[in-house]
Amino acid sequence: MNAYWIRYLPGFVRTRLDGRHRLQAIVSNSGWLFVDRVLRMAAGLLVGVWVARYLGPSQYGLWNYAVAFAALVGAFASLGLDNIVVRELVRHPQRLDRILGTAFVLKLISGVAALAVAIVAIAIVRTGDTLAMWLVGISAAGFIFQSVNVVSFYFQAKVRSKFTVYATNGAFLLSAIAKVVMLVAGAPLLAFAIAGLAEVVLSAIFLVVAYKLNHLQMRSWRFDRTEAKVLLRESWPLMLSGMAIIVYTRIDQILIGQILDEHAVGLYSAAVRISEVWYFVPVAIATSVFPSILENKKRSEALYLHRLQSLLDVLAIMSVAVALLVTFAGDFIIAMLYGAAYADAAAVLKIHVWTGVFVGLTAAASGWFLTEGLQTLALRRTLVGAVASISLNVLLIPRFGIVGAAWAGLVAQAICVFSNAATAGSRKIFVMQLKAFQARTILRRVVP
Repeated sequence: MNAYWIRYLPGFVRTRLDGRHRLQAIVSNSGWLFVDRVLRMAAGLLVGVWVARYLGPSQYGLWNYAVAFAALVGAFASLGLDNIVVRELVRHPQRLDRILGTAFVLKLISGVAALAVAIVAIAIVRTGDTLAMWLVGISAAGFIFQSVNVVSFYFQAKVRSKFTVYATNGAFLLSAIAKVVMLVAGAPLLAFAIAGLAEVVLSAIFLVVAYKLNHLQMRSWRFDRTEAKVLLRESWPLMLSGMAIIVYTRIDQILIGQILDEHAVGLYSAAVRISEVWYFVPVAIATSVFPSILENKKRSEALYLHRLQSLLDVLAIMSVAVALLVTFAGDFIIAMLYGAAYADAAAVLKIHVWTGVFVGLTAAASGWFLTEGLQTLALRRTLVGAVASISLNVLLIPRFGIVGAAWAGLVAQAICVFSNAATAGSRKIFVMQLKAFQARTILRRVVP
């Protein structure tokens, strides 16, 4: 029997999905994840802009500095376990309690360690800055509660992400409502940081409830040393990659805070928030479409590569179109959303929005690296991006301020893509990424 939502689709789509229950489950699961991101994007942007206007560039900048600092120190808290745990649950459902119990303990230990290191590090870097220490500590405390997120891995493995969406969005909406109340009541900066932590705590509680509603119990989880060794042995490249990604996406805000001041961080963060809103679209499209592209590989390598090229072409068109639009409307967007106090953020936005072009190409290529068994090359590419980001920010921020940081972010993302040309194993995907910018090729592939 088909899923209920099939009846609302166009006829040609219904024909392709009719009777294919596994594919229907995948589409439904992707749909829930897409709705989750859209809701967070819309509500998060609305409330986030309101908070930014309320706090002003300096306090808003200090908060973003603290969040970025905590994220940088706690980058290893996830241990790169997410996709590995999902894969193991799919392969070995009979080991559910051992896999989830082991992952939970590992993430709990890493979360506690991340909190301790974050507090010590901020005390050294910002000696005597009590407010910054509190903000970093509150932000880093969330890593402890995120250990419960292993529950979401179960729902991913079962292609039932709607339960995760219920839990996380429930917590998100309650947190958003709390922030609105605080805005009306004139609450201090620390209150907003606490609301952010409360969202993480509520999300963990709701996930536990969802797990129980599926007739499963956390008390049956078991930690297994052998399981831990297996998980960690396979997850370390992903952990390093995740840490590198955090470095080259958040180090700019930390260095701006250290080299310039919190006011500059506030201006930069306001622009980046608008720029990064777009990121989820190419990532969501690539994640949703790639499984169907991969099916073509079983039939024909040429067909598989053709579909992958089409995905790259579409993402290139969309990314460039968005970047051009924001470039011309950057001043209006900043003035409308943030007001005159953030006017200098427009210059950053016009530059930083172009990073989305390379984010889209990277998102499409990620599936190819995994399919071809080239995770090590993908890790090397990410590490190159991290080193480039740090080096360029240190070089450009003192000379050009927040505009220099925007250029550093753009060039670092570009280097990640162009580094694919450096090795024979990844040169094929680099050529395909370049083809995505050839006008005649795009029109031939994308336009019917």
